[in-house]
Amino acid sequence: MLLKHIIPSKTRLKILELFFHSPQEQHYLREVVRLIGEEVNAVKRELDILDNEKLLTKERRLNKVFYTLNKHYLLYDEFMRIFAKSDTLGTAIYKNLSKLGKVKFIAESMKYAKRQAIKEDEVYLLVVGTVVVPEISAIISEIEKEFGREINYTVMTDDEFAFRKKNNDPFLWRFLKCPKIMLVGSEDDLVK
Repeated sequence: MLLKHIIPSKTRLKILELFFHSPQEQHYLREVVRLIGEEVNAVKRELDILDNEKLLTKERRLNKVFYTLNKHYLLYDEFMRIFAKSDTLGTAIYKNLSKLGKVKFIAESMKYAKRQAIKEDEVYLLVVGTVVVPEISAIISEIEKEFGREINYTVMTDDEFAFRKKNNDPFLWRFLKCPKIMLVGSEDDLVK
């Protein structure tokens, strides 16, 4: 997936990835320059554009201006879905997809993308198919180091998934009804 072909400004793309890959964080100009490795004038220009568009909000504190994602922006969830596919979890899954077996669906909870905590009986990731469990476990354990906490996930065969869905399994339906990001497969096929 090459967003650089759709978003022609590489500086803007790097800024969007920075903010959407860590949606709870605030950054100031020099910090953004350091984190994305671009020139200060280009970063300032792109931050101003994103602020004028209301995708970012800014707040002045002492001698610094901090930028934050505007969670009320009209296309916030849509951007979150797009950039979730290029964060470390999405990238690791796409890079190793051939090693994971015959995967029919991989759905990520929007709570993972937004870095929100989940309850004990919830999962961040649902994987359906004939899956090589040690491979998905290895990917998840690597990502957990960066994420800072356990990433709850579940793996089901096609038959188990169909059975649990047909029998209105509360655990499964709670996940299917929540906002999600499809990394593999389509949401229409997942919930039908």
